Amino acid sequence: MTIFASAALRTTALATTLAGGLLGVATHAADPISPVGLVQVVRDDFEFTEGPAYDPDSKTLYFSDIPANKIYALDAKGEVSVFLDPSNHTNGIVSRRGGESKGKLFACQMDGQIVAYDTKTKATEVLADQYDGERFNAPNDLVVDRDGGVYFTDPLFRAPQPLPQEIQAVYYRAADGNVTRVTGAIAAPNGVALSPDGKRLYVVPSMQAEMLAYPVTGPGKLGDEAVLCKLVQPEGKSGTGGDGMVVDVEGNLYITSQLGVQIFSATGEYRGIVQTPQVPANVTFGDEDGKTMYITARTGLYKVRMPIAGLTPN
Repeated sequence: MTIFASAALRTTALATTLAGGLLGVATHAADPISPVGLVQVVRDDFEFTEGPAYDPDSKTLYFSDIPANKIYALDAKGEVSVFLDPSNHTNGIVSRRGGESKGKLFACQMDGQIVAYDTKTKATEVLADQYDGERFNAPNDLVVDRDGGVYFTDPLFRAPQPLPQEIQAVYYRAADGNVTRVTGAIAAPNGVALSPDGKRLYVVPSMQAEMLAYPVTGPGKLGDEAVLCKLVQPEGKSGTGGDGMVVDVEGNLYITSQLGVQIFSATGEYRGIVQTPQVPANVTFGDEDGKTMYITARTGLYKVRMPIAGLTPN
């Protein structure tokens, strides 16, 4: 296992620069959140990794490799195996722990649907494959609420042209199977997450720097859109968005970007950044105490210890 001391040192240096406002932080700096260990590579021979999801019951991390059309599993011994091949270009994945879905993985297949995988039999159940009589564009990422409903993003990446849904938006698949569109058009909605109390939905657009938040007034019911924060931009660029996202038990958001995993408080204050050797795509927390942050970044899977635990899946 390779340890990236240089990456950790760059993280500290960049965090200091960002907090000083030299790259145009759009929010006030709050108390910093920094790794308590060095960034480590778990394995680095994939094509393009995405969708990490940790199952606390089996102590297994699942993640996707979109071009390879596979889902991999990292077990508690650190061994990586193929969980599913082919995967219909699975992207985002979440582990299910409660209700009838216990022991399943909910996932976005970019080929046009959201599904549930049985982790024991690998059987696939289609949860939703169309809205208003048309297939989805290319479902990207998802989060499950306490009612068993699924919020999922549907941008343009790998989608047919013209877009089947005409716009890029967020949808909600209720536990009874009913599907509704819950937002208007968004500039490539990508990562999505809920606050710890389930009362706010966060959405990461990939084609704008402004990250979005919506009050949740009921299952699949959202209030008015608001800008939560603005991502720190690469020097000389503007309008660069994010990709994946995860929330910790204190409500902080960890958003993958071109600069690394940017961290913001629930009120939009900048709290730090974690860099990886490659540009990160998505992120989750795992291991016994929930404080290991797993990061999928291009051809690699990385991990780093953090001071705050991530939210446990519903």
